[in-house]
Amino acid sequence: MLLWFIGVGFVGVVVVFKSPALDYRLVVAGTVLPLVDVVPGVPPVLHTLAASVGALALVMLATRGRRLDRRRWLGLPIGMMVHLVLDGTWSTTELFWWPAFGLDLPDAALPTFGRGIAGVVLEVLGAAAIWWSWRQFRLADGGRRRMLISEGRLDRDRVP
Repeated sequence: MLLWFIGVGFVGVVVVFKSPALDYRLVVAGTVLPLVDVVPGVPPVLHTLAASVGALALVMLATRGRRLDRRRWLGLPIGMMVHLVLDGTWSTTELFWWPAFGLDLPDAALPTFGRGIAGVVLEVLGAAAIWWSWRQFRLADGGRRRMLISEGRLDRDRVP
């Protein structure tokens, strides 16, 4: 489950925020960052709302008075929150709302994997979203592609 988070997360944030200046590299990084939780022995902290809100608070505090830095770094917690939505993490109440129900993280299986054929369908949808993005933002053009890769920005004229 990688293309689902990258493709649909990227497209969702572009369509909702409509910001050519948001650093979409950090949005994508935020959408996949919680996958660190699937490593054996790593507690699933990044699948909690507290982690995403904490990342948002950290960005807001660290970039006080630096508007452009804030705009760039807001992509990371936004991407983390998008992951929670796309993963359906809220369905595991004790994990999503941790530490509201106690400090012990639940041993619940993460919703990321174990979806069977539905997981394959989600990956295909993610690949379709990436393909749509490639065409919508004309990333075959070297200049546009370099701007996205090096600066994390999209061409202002192509953002819907």
